[in-house]
Amino acid sequence: MIHAASRLRIMTALAELQPGDSLSFPRLAKALAMTAGNLSTHSAKLEAAGYVQVVKTFEGRRPATYLSLTPGGRTAFAAYLANLRAIVGSAL
Repeated sequence: MIHAASRLRIMTALAELQPGDSLSFPRLAKALAMTAGNLSTHSAKLEAAGYVQVVKTFEGRRPATYLSLTPGGRTAFAAYLANLRAIVGSAL
């Protein structure tokens, strides 16, 4: 699930946040240089896997969407990184 390049980039960006913090959809899209459609598609897959929480709210009358890692997403990302390190370490 995480290995797809776009999803890995999303997970990496969100993992930099403190637990409980979130990032707005437009700010994440800009930081990752992703289109709204691409970010939406990949974040929906991560949300379905239980790795990302997507919160839709309003700021005044304008809709706002925020993304954050779930505790399970943090655990899965840490395990993914550990696996990558093991693979790279065994190849050296």
